[in-house]
Amino acid sequence: MNALLIFLLVAVAPEAATSGLPRAAGWTTARLLASPHATQAAAADGRSVYSISSTTVARYDRATARLLATATTPDTKHLNSGFVHEGKVWCSHSNYPAMPHESDVRVYDPVTGTLAVQHVFHDPPGSLVWCVVHDGRWWCCFAHYGDDNARTLLVEYEAGGFDRERRRFTFPAEVVADWDGMSGSGGIWDGDTLLVSHHHFRVLYRLRLPEAGDKLRLVEALHCPFPGQGFAADPVTGGLVGIDRDRRAVVFAERDVTAPSWAGRP
Repeated sequence: MNALLIFLLVAVAPEAATSGLPRAAGWTTARLLASPHATQAAAADGRSVYSISSTTVARYDRATARLLATATTPDTKHLNSGFVHEGKVWCSHSNYPAMPHESDVRVYDPVTGTLAVQHVFHDPPGSLVWCVVHDGRWWCCFAHYGDDNARTLLVEYEAGGFDRERRRFTFPAEVVADWDGMSGSGGIWDGDTLLVSHHHFRVLYRLRLPEAGDKLRLVEALHCPFPGQGFAADPVTGGLVGIDRDRRAVVFAERDVTAPSWAGRP
């Protein structure tokens, strides 16, 4: 193929799909860690980085990038995200894309090297995609897809576990419309707001709990260097860790120094 034909093919190729919301400066790439398991999510603690595929949690030494261990179970189908809590990685797990929905929380213990079911949601209100702790309570996102993705829910549980629901919230219409038929694949608390990722766009939605009602409010959409999926806060750098599925890499993201402070915005 000659150079002119290559140029023409590139010139007429459609742009990759992207978020339709205007995005402010948010996070940029600091470095990458190659991992064949980087297809669903990433998480980190002070010594390790965790790369998560649908079936496996892989633990890496964050200083040397050396693979230290992997863990799975025979019935693990679709891990979606990881959240480090009390020295362990709490992973959201579902039977996606099968129906009816089945969801549970599986915990990876880096000391024992095991992955085990911690809690099963009986008749869950969707497909569990992420769970995080905030103010001593678990917050879980249950996704719906396609024509039903507006039914995606954020559920707050009473302190002590996942047994008693406290509140349910739905997502803003402009965010649901931007999901491209998918859902919010990852989420963390950032102060008193939530950062929620897309399934495959390079965008983070900053959301705030409503003063009244049950619909989350969009504060802003932000650029991020990883195209969706599960992500987590990095306690060492103060940034984020996510994945680039196409490059099979964990992405370390740092705050863009040009980004204005959002603190105090209504």
